Amino acid sequence: MTKEEAIKLLENVELELEKVWDIYQNFKKNSEVVSAVAMNLSRRTSVYEREAGAHPLMTLLLKELAQAEDMSARWAVAKNPHTPREVLEKLAQDPINLVRALTATNPNTPKDILKSLFNDEKIVRDGLSGNPSTPAKLLNILADDSDKMVRLRVAENPSTQRETLEKLSRDADVDVSKAAQIRLEKI
Repeated sequence: MTKEEAIKLLENVELELEKVWDIYQNFKKNSEVVSAVAMNLSRRTSVYEREAGAHPLMTLLLKELAQAEDMSARWAVAKNPHTPREVLEKLAQDPINLVRALTATNPNTPKDILKSLFNDEKIVRDGLSGNPSTPAKLLNILADDSDKMVRLRVAENPSTQRETLEKLSRDADVDVSKAAQIRLEKI
């Protein structure tokens, strides 16, 4: 099988995971194929249907891909709902801020790892602010962030507590205050 044939096969999210594993094993030194494997896994899973795509080979592939030099492979692993805790711990320390940010957005990232990302740069805080698993205490602090987008995501976060939403409903930015007011009406 050529690299091009492998990439074409990986476009199919219905491809058996055993075949995805075989392709990965045969092409793990090829960054294009590694990226295609990661994207295949990403497209077949959903943060909303956490059991969809659950399979021992999925976990094994995610562990392997977390080691990839290719940033897009690690990016796909960071946001995957099946990524194991130990891999999320490692990705939370990735040198690439986008990988850390996507780890921060993953609802399955444990709270202690989310807390460790709290003092990271803006793109990572932005990820935390929209994650429904982010602890309420952190969301309350993020509600005072200087960045409008961080405050907006806190206002839209379903886990943000009423008192934080009330504070955000008085935000100087119209978009933030409106988002908080909408959330308050739904509580």
